[in-house]
Amino acid sequence: MKNSQIKAIHQINYLNSELDGLYHKASLKLGISDSVSIVLYTVYNENNECPLSDIYKKAGISKQTVNSAIRGLEKDGIVYLEQYTGRAKKVVLTDKGKAFAGKTVAKLLEAEAQALGTWTENEIGAYIQLMEKYTEDLRQQILKL
Repeated sequence: MKNSQIKAIHQINYLNSELDGLYHKASLKLGISDSVSIVLYTVYNENNECPLSDIYKKAGISKQTVNSAIRGLEKDGIVYLEQYTGRAKKVVLTDKGKAFAGKTVAKLLEAEAQALGTWTENEIGAYIQLMEKYTEDLRQQILKL
């Protein structure tokens, strides 16, 4: 492995960790846990309802953690589970949940939009394309481990 590759790997990992830290800091400022933030953000971004299986895929955290966050949100009257297709369920924001999301994850989404607002369309497209490529290439390498 080349020294330049090692430096690039460290820089990528550092930046990913820094982003994770920023999202954690946002959750703290919004008064919610990271797992609640992820679940609420995902449902909010899917027009206030989202198949549970999609949350599992998009969350990047364990099913157990997702389920625990959802149970807490249900207990607080923020979300409810509804039959989707077959045995599948979807998570739906209640009216209280929509208001809560407006005071929490909507602010995070606005912060993200403001940050990307400083980028050109070409920069956004290049970033997405490169992240997708790196993610897929790394996925393939991890399958070989």
